[in-house]
Amino acid sequence: MAYKVLIPQDIMPEGKAYLTERGHEIKMGSGITVDAIKADVVDCDAILARTAPFPAEVLEAGKKLKAVGRHGVGVDNIDVARAEELGIWVTNAPESNSNTVAEHTALLILALARRLVKIIEEFRAGNFNIRNELKGSDLAGKTLGVVGLGKIGRLVVRKMAAFDMNIIGYDEYLAVSSYPAGVEPSASWDDLFARADFITLHIPATKDTQGIVGENEFRLMKETACIINAARGEVVDEPALIAALQNGSIGGAGLDVFATEPPGSDNPLLSMDNVIATPHNAALTTECMRRMAIHAAMGIDDALNGRVPKWPVNEPKVG
Repeated sequence: MAYKVLIPQDIMPEGKAYLTERGHEIKMGSGITVDAIKADVVDCDAILARTAPFPAEVLEAGKKLKAVGRHGVGVDNIDVARAEELGIWVTNAPESNSNTVAEHTALLILALARRLVKIIEEFRAGNFNIRNELKGSDLAGKTLGVVGLGKIGRLVVRKMAAFDMNIIGYDEYLAVSSYPAGVEPSASWDDLFARADFITLHIPATKDTQGIVGENEFRLMKETACIINAARGEVVDEPALIAALQNGSIGGAGLDVFATEPPGSDNPLLSMDNVIATPHNAALTTECMRRMAIHAAMGIDDALNGRVPKWPVNEPKVG
């Protein structure tokens, strides 16, 4: 049976082809506001969702809605609980972007260690002597603290171990016996922040993690230590981070995510020499975008055809 799938934000053609080859009709959205999606979803059986908001009122407007397939991993923009109440599957694509985000995390760590952005800016401005004025640091022998040892965190561990870093980890949901080989369990949350030279965050945005890294954590960190966030902007208390960077209580930050996106042009994080900022594009390689599109489409096709999706986020009562 053919179903209609709403796509509010465009995706790679391979994802659309996956759906059309299985007989589904694609409806491209007219916009990404709540009102636009509410109007578009009325006659649709599924939504292939990217970063637009999908609150309860959107799900309720889709009277025929059976599935929301998330193009990516985070589902904080979808009211998953309400979807479950309405009998709507929510799926995501956890195997699509893990390695890509881990690579970007490694990039941020390396760039911070070598103070790369500032050196490139100065060199392009004609300052060849920046090579003597601004020194980076080796990674070998430094301590990397990994907060969250899920798929991405584990891949970061594997990649950064190749640079001979000492790696400590913290994951409150994982038994110490299940930590990856080569990761020393941190004695505590505070211990990780106090010991690490680089700290990278790989935890989801939930009500429990909102602003979980804040003034206390920055006070514990070494003055030379750097924090990396390619997870979600909400997990860091951004004003506290800005203050810590401005007063020199920490050494730097590598950020792919922000409390508000896009961040305002007056956000101090965008103009600090000790910050490397990227526009939430850690997962936006060609290969990863293709995988996210196909995996989201796979979840939708499974749900529409009465199969349990490979990557379910909820367990709706259907049928």
